[in-house]
Amino acid sequence: MARRKLSAEINVVPYIDVMLVLLIIFMITAPLITQGVDVELPKTDSQPIPTPQEPLILSVDAQGRFFLNKGDDKDQAVDEKELISRITSTLQKAPDTMVLVQGDTKVSYGEVAHAMTLLQQAGIKKIGFITQPQDAQTH
Repeated sequence: MARRKLSAEINVVPYIDVMLVLLIIFMITAPLITQGVDVELPKTDSQPIPTPQEPLILSVDAQGRFFLNKGDDKDQAVDEKELISRITSTLQKAPDTMVLVQGDTKVSYGEVAHAMTLLQQAGIKKIGFITQPQDAQTH
């Protein structure tokens, strides 16, 4: 009678299958986890950025209206086409112009992201944010 030789090998195929399934699960759930974070952005301890020329300031108020500090009617809301037109004309004169976005704390993040998309469509390469410094007493 022939005796079978004992095998001391580990079958790793089931472990590879489990690892692939786990990898797929983590790849699907990781982006969903990072999108649900509740943050409050407007107050920071950041230092001002030195700029060689006067930057444009795009303000987004609580209602989602856009205001640009260029032109005669700085206190009047501008629509998307007018905003892109003004920024494009500024870029023709000074291609390295920086735009600072000043968003109200009550405006949705989507409105600020939409404003940044409009700035990119107009050709802006340098975008910054304006925030209020934190009070020294809140630390």
